[in-house]
Amino acid sequence: MRKKIVAGNWKMNMTFDEGQKLTSEIVNMYKDENVKDVIAILNPPFPHIFPVKKLIGDVEGISIGAQNCSDKEAGAYTGEVSAKILASFGVEYVIIGHSERREYFNEDNDLLAIKVKEALANGLKPIFCCGESLDIRTAGTHEPNVKFQLTQSLFDLSPEDFSKIVIAYEPIWAIGTGKTASADEAQEMHLALRRHISSKYGKDIAANTSILYGGSCNPKNAQEIFSKPDVDGGLIGGASLKSRDFMDIIKSF
Repeated sequence: MRKKIVAGNWKMNMTFDEGQKLTSEIVNMYKDENVKDVIAILNPPFPHIFPVKKLIGDVEGISIGAQNCSDKEAGAYTGEVSAKILASFGVEYVIIGHSERREYFNEDNDLLAIKVKEALANGLKPIFCCGESLDIRTAGTHEPNVKFQLTQSLFDLSPEDFSKIVIAYEPIWAIGTGKTASADEAQEMHLALRRHISSKYGKDIAANTSILYGGSCNPKNAQEIFSKPDVDGGLIGGASLKSRDFMDIIKSF
């Protein structure tokens, strides 16, 4: 069976003290409330990774992730952080291709394909983001557009490597806007992506690929969205910065 996952993307938020407080609250709630069968992934800014990982300790079910990695293995690339470095700190997951990286840092499908391979080569599990803008959604071309992102960045992978990928579908028009794709709209896109994966890698791999919803998911709508058969969890932004909200989302399955 594919994994149920709720990944918190802190983005560029949280001071050291704030991050320690948030992590401690999440870890204690996760243990006290006896969460089962849902993987929680904390994806803080780079400086938080080691101290957050120490607070997580050996709590089963909570993992540490990064928000990005370089496409280079090592070298004179000031300000960059490689997958190799992340792995050396015990990072397990890395977000690749988030809509903000695509928009603000001009990351295209070809570059993201390299990042995915760097992550995999160093034992990291990519959370690969794909999605469409409001213009593309309005034009009705969202499904082929998002499928193309998967094809360009992931479909050169071997079946074994692809099996390590987590997909996060982002309706970009719903991120930070207060708008949310309906549960039916989320299901429609997740099913389309799963069928697209099946066309390349077969039904078994497609059936075991976790596909997360990443568009303004919150405690009020998570249960309805997560109830859909092809939605396996969420990539959570703002709501991951509040421990109670994040835990309520985790418990929405």
